Amino acid sequence: MNPLLRLALEAGPLALFFIVNARAGLMAGTGVFMAATTVALIVNWMLERRLPVMPLVGCFFVLVFGGLTLWLNDELFIKIKPTVVNLLLSATLFVGLFLKRNLLKVVLGAALELREEGWRILTVRWAWFFLFLAVVNEIVWRSFDTEIWVNFKVFGIMPLSLLFSMAQVPVIMKHQIHPEGEGKPDSVA
Repeated sequence: MNPLLRLALEAGPLALFFIVNARAGLMAGTGVFMAATTVALIVNWMLERRLPVMPLVGCFFVLVFGGLTLWLNDELFIKIKPTVVNLLLSATLFVGLFLKRNLLKVVLGAALELREEGWRILTVRWAWFFLFLAVVNEIVWRSFDTEIWVNFKVFGIMPLSLLFSMAQVPVIMKHQIHPEGEGKPDSVA
């Protein structure tokens, strides 16, 4: 899939949430977020004939917490969604490590070939990062008004995640498995 289209499908629903929230409020923004997330997943299915795991999980949580927000007319549920999702991701990765099952490798193994040590390092780092995001989300929604929380959700969580991802590149490069002869300098005879 075209990388720009993939970005639009992943970030578009959040951008729409931000725009609609600014113009019509959190409840309208939540409804649009739910609809846009579902549409993005359907478009992904139509283009690739598969449902990627993370967007599917994300859509499930958006529908559950967004639905509770709208049904109960209580913004608490949409605000705690990032906390719950990040805590579940963190716990899943930590439990996987404890059970000697690297779940990050299961999810990303088709895209990356790393030595086991690299997978372990990335998994530990992501588990802690997800825990960090959960704590920060709790601090922000409990300490500030809804508008600041929405801005944090859109302009805080995503940039933090991108920066954290970029900071993992040295680990990926160091532990990447190269096919025989690929990426190695030619030997001098």
